[in-house]
Amino acid sequence: MKLEGEYEIPAPRAKVWDAFLDPNTLQKAIPGCEKLEALGNDEYKATLKIGVGGVKGTFEGKVRLSDKKPNDSYKMAAEGSGGPGFIRSDTLITLADSGSGTKVTYVADVQVGGLIASVGQRMLGGVSKMMADKFFTSMGELLQA
Repeated sequence: MKLEGEYEIPAPRAKVWDAFLDPNTLQKAIPGCEKLEALGNDEYKATLKIGVGGVKGTFEGKVRLSDKKPNDSYKMAAEGSGGPGFIRSDTLITLADSGSGTKVTYVADVQVGGLIASVGQRMLGGVSKMMADKFFTSMGELLQA
């Protein structure tokens, strides 16, 4: 499943870059994130509680950042598994100056399997978009605080 989006965050690009690489800020902004620990070498261990339709559960996984071009872009690979199945994603995140702050663009390739995949791609796409909206809204609020 392909996901993409674009968001305006009312903060300077360098500040947005730093926030996107800070585990404490990310944990506050990621919906359902219970734990995000730095493992070193741009790798993180994550625990998320996620529900899609009637399928709910806890996912344990890892996130790895690569191809970092400071204040410009990076790639994020994530994988997690739990009772409801598994999720894998590869995402390219790009930052650019905009009139009121920073435009953040993402393009993600997401694979979902197990029970959670049974809710259907349309619902998964809708929930993924909603989670992305919550994340970027939270990031904007955290950076304005």
